Amino acid sequence: METLETEKLFSVEKPLLIPISDHSENKTKARRNAVVSVLLQPFLWLQMLCSRLNPSFVLGVVLVYGLNQGFSGSIFKVVTDYYWKDVQQVQPSVVQLYMGLYYIPWVMRPIWGLFTDIFLIKGYKRKPYFVVSGVLGLVSASAIVVLGKLPAALALSCLLGVSAAMAIADVVIDACIATNSINIRSLATDIQSLCMVCSSAGALVGYATSGVFVHRLGPQGALGVLAVPPATIIILGFLIYEKRSSTVLIQKNKKDTDGVRVAVKTMYKTIKYPQVWKPTLYMFISLALNISTHEGYFYWYTDPTAGPAFSQEFVGIIYAIGALASMFGVLIYQKKLKGYSFRNILFFAQLLYGFSGMLDLIFIKRWNLTLGIPDSFFVITEESFSRIISKIRWIPMVVLSTRLCPLGIEGTFFAFLMCIDSFGQLACKWGGGFVLHAFGVTRHEFGNLWLVILLRNILRFTTLCFIFLVPDSDHLDDLVPSDALPKNEPEEDDNQILLL
Repeated sequence: METLETEKLFSVEKPLLIPISDHSENKTKARRNAVVSVLLQPFLWLQMLCSRLNPSFVLGVVLVYGLNQGFSGSIFKVVTDYYWKDVQQVQPSVVQLYMGLYYIPWVMRPIWGLFTDIFLIKGYKRKPYFVVSGVLGLVSASAIVVLGKLPAALALSCLLGVSAAMAIADVVIDACIATNSINIRSLATDIQSLCMVCSSAGALVGYATSGVFVHRLGPQGALGVLAVPPATIIILGFLIYEKRSSTVLIQKNKKDTDGVRVAVKTMYKTIKYPQVWKPTLYMFISLALNISTHEGYFYWYTDPTAGPAFSQEFVGIIYAIGALASMFGVLIYQKKLKGYSFRNILFFAQLLYGFSGMLDLIFIKRWNLTLGIPDSFFVITEESFSRIISKIRWIPMVVLSTRLCPLGIEGTFFAFLMCIDSFGQLACKWGGGFVLHAFGVTRHEFGNLWLVILLRNILRFTTLCFIFLVPDSDHLDDLVPSDALPKNEPEEDDNQILLL
């Protein structure tokens, strides 16, 4: 035995000691493989989503959230701020009221949801509404550029048309999001992360170019860029294949107003459950109490005498870096936070959101200069931190909303919940407008702006008193009682949308 073992020991051909050069080569290969795996991880993640979900669903999310909401929404925000300030010369408190009106089409999302869930056009549920939203956005954006300087009321109507186009396209894709989040619970947070990443990436491009568009084309000419995303939504409506409903089903839906009646009845029944109305109430309160001071803040830091007088290009850079920070917020939630309960995440996110608002107060009082921090560096840091916290605060609320939707009317009910959120955002804008007016903040008077921001921060902390309304459960738990489900569910899968 000893002889055999000895022979085996000495018969090994591999060297017992590996040269130092081989060690360094192995470490280099390991580092290279690690870098490649990190770079490939997003693509592998997208491949996983496409394999487990419908590929056209992923494409729809990219186009609607990335181009129609992210890019177009960022251009809309920056360019309209300059449009009302420089072209229409409106007071900041009045602009806040106008911005509240932008949310009216989003408040009407339950109506769009009922149309897309119940009222078919030539047997199709989704295709026609993509085309309708695209045409509406294209016409509205083109009109405000082609017709020259319009009266404020007419200009506001065109901007409302652009906002309505975004809202309709959002409802159509959100119906698919709600269904997939319910059917494949393990991917609910991944779907929302995809939406947020696409939105943030589109916003990054939009904000980075918005200042250049305003500088080169002027505020009114830059609004013409808003016509591009709706045009792609029209093309999307024609390219996407959707299974046409049978004649029997069309006749049934026409003869049966039952569709609307059952949907409304199920929505009313579902919203009465404490596990549904309590978190819904919290989401409304958290948005409504966060009064918006954006216009006063924007007028101040672009003012050449009272504020730091940031240029148009730099304003776009601030928002672009904020959009990039939003993507980090999505990554943090996806990697570290999605396993925690909704209540814990929202509590700490709201707490940090209140502290982040104090940075605005420091900037308004110019204490950053006392500390030796330049304005440009401080505002970029403040915007980045605020965007990360905002995204971490928003994602669990959207995921929670998808978990509250009963099957069968998930598109309508999700639109209803988002409508309540839009009411909260409308109250946020109008509340901020009234506070700016009450404290005497105008186009050139900013003496009390710091008081407005202090009041806003106090209200953010006040929201923590209502955190008990949020369920102490995660995204895998059942929140909607089984008896809330409609008895007669449609037999066909209306979300199996494929590309031609």
